[in-house]
Amino acid sequence: MSAGVEQRSQTSCVILGCGSVGYAVAEELDSEGKDVLILDRDENRVQALRDQDLDAREQDISDPEVHETVSDRDIILILSSDVEANKDALKTVREAGGNQYIVVRASDPVSEDELRELGADVVINPSTVIADSALRSLETGELEYLTRQLAEILSTNTDRMAIITHESPDPDSIASAVAFRAVAETFDVEADIIYKGEVGHQENRAFVNLLGIDLLAWENAPDIADYGAVALVDYTKTSEEPVPGPVDVYIDHQKPSEEIEADLFDIRTNVSSTSTILTKYLQEFDISPSEEVATALLYGIRAETVDFKRDTTPADLTAAAYLHPFANHDTLEQVESPSMSPETLDVLAEAIRSREVQGSHLFTTAGYVRDQEALVQAAQHLLNLEGITTTAVLGILDDQIYVTARCKDIRIDIGNVLKDAFEDMGEAAGHSTQGSVEVPLGIFTGIEANEENRDTLLSLTEEAVRRKLFDALGVEGADGNTDSWQIDARSGMILLDLRRLENATITLFGSNSQRLCNWVADE
Repeated sequence: MSAGVEQRSQTSCVILGCGSVGYAVAEELDSEGKDVLILDRDENRVQALRDQDLDAREQDISDPEVHETVSDRDIILILSSDVEANKDALKTVREAGGNQYIVVRASDPVSEDELRELGADVVINPSTVIADSALRSLETGELEYLTRQLAEILSTNTDRMAIITHESPDPDSIASAVAFRAVAETFDVEADIIYKGEVGHQENRAFVNLLGIDLLAWENAPDIADYGAVALVDYTKTSEEPVPGPVDVYIDHQKPSEEIEADLFDIRTNVSSTSTILTKYLQEFDISPSEEVATALLYGIRAETVDFKRDTTPADLTAAAYLHPFANHDTLEQVESPSMSPETLDVLAEAIRSREVQGSHLFTTAGYVRDQEALVQAAQHLLNLEGITTTAVLGILDDQIYVTARCKDIRIDIGNVLKDAFEDMGEAAGHSTQGSVEVPLGIFTGIEANEENRDTLLSLTEEAVRRKLFDALGVEGADGNTDSWQIDARSGMILLDLRRLENATITLFGSNSQRLCNWVADE
């Protein structure tokens, strides 16, 4: 060090009021070698502190001259149990022009606000601190208990295990199942990851292929009753059918729509991904994740939180930080930048061309599609349009109408919106930021397969769904609760489901496509 540079001494602290809280802080700071001064009005207490080689002085912290004693200190901790004395000390220091960093003890929410107004940098309420500590201890204890339960289930199961994801699993569901299988393997339990539907999204397929994840389609799997144990992992989603036989383990970050009994039932709605929960299990079991498992879990968390931009919790960030050094980031980059299939590109192009915007809400139709997951990608892409907070994309696949929605408006729970609008017509599910609807075409499947009828059917379906969705969103200009329904005399077929005809306008078309008549139907 050059002779012209003076070395700065360490940060100095002073504790005003040294009861049980102040003493605990003083002891910890002293053990760390900090320069600590203690002021307290109790002569006997000061002497006891000096006997322990602590720098303590007798002084009433309410004394107007206290600011002179603490003027050379960098940090002031006012920790007396007497809140009025704490206020006096704080006020004295601030009025004397002291700009030190001040931490003050409060007794309740009212005194917390008063102390902040007087200039405290940090206000501590011991009751709140104790409550937070108790809750953290409860969370830790609950995880330890669930871990022991899972260990007992796995250690007593000698047969193969079935790990079942939700239908058409996403990265969070797949990653959670992969991590659960890794836990099972430490107990010498072999497991199959089983799914219904398909792995359709390009990123999801790249995810599975690049990491070499073995998945078993439901139709190719043995009967569930043949497995020794069944685990449902990130299972909650639309159109889930009850699994035959008992469920041993249920782990998810969302509550199931129907009650499911399981020996181990772990639902944590205070995190944003099931991958976060499985990361905690790995840590609790002291299992260092393999590169495959860590990469899968990290991608699962990132995908579910839209790269930490949506509903991210401290637990999600902590889990991601733990997984980061174990993951293969080159593989992650490949997964996140897959090529787009021609089918998805066509669906996105049609969705962009057909979009209709009401305020910040966008509805569009992708027409007849061959890949349901393409609707998901279209809904997510369209959410990036300027001024758009809610998107819904409709498509027809085989004999089903599918609607996929995404939302970033914190005032709207799009899952509940879809349930209100469509649950009595088909399957609707979701949560605050995403949802889906599946409605059977029903009597539409008998329509003669020609291009004219296909276009008419699509147009009428689009109009009915659009009006119901905008009405559920409370969008002005959605024509209230009135829907247009039509009957085609050319084919003799009803073109829309007549289960909801109350106050609906029905139009009859003749063979030359002329409108023959209109009437309003009563239920």
